[in-house]
Amino acid sequence: MPHLTGPDFIGIQTEDLEAARSFYSDVVGLKAAPHSPPGAIVFDTKPIPFAVRTPVVDLGATDRLGWGVAIWFGCDDADALHDHLVEQGAHIEFSPKEGPFGRYFAFCDPFGYTITAHTIAQPHSTSV
Repeated sequence: MPHLTGPDFIGIQTEDLEAARSFYSDVVGLKAAPHSPPGAIVFDTKPIPFAVRTPVVDLGATDRLGWGVAIWFGCDDADALHDHLVEQGAHIEFSPKEGPFGRYFAFCDPFGYTITAHTIAQPHSTSV
């Protein structure tokens, strides 16, 4: 039977691509991929690509973008990223706390999307 295999791409929509590039690159620290299709900015995220694109729906028809959808990004240190975003003036939805996947917090991008960041456990290296 045909079936889904899992998330393969995440994209959000905004009317101001340059503001999105600036926020996600300069404030959050994502690196833009070398190539993006017209009307989009793809970021070099692993394992799943993340992009911001021009709208294909009427974004003005809602007051809560992404309501009911959870977008989580892994990071190396949720507390440090939280502190950095506070210094940059980003809107914090809630401060870091312990959760099912380790330390996490949520921030709101300038367009109204809530993004959750959580610390990814680093594998322990063993010496021989």
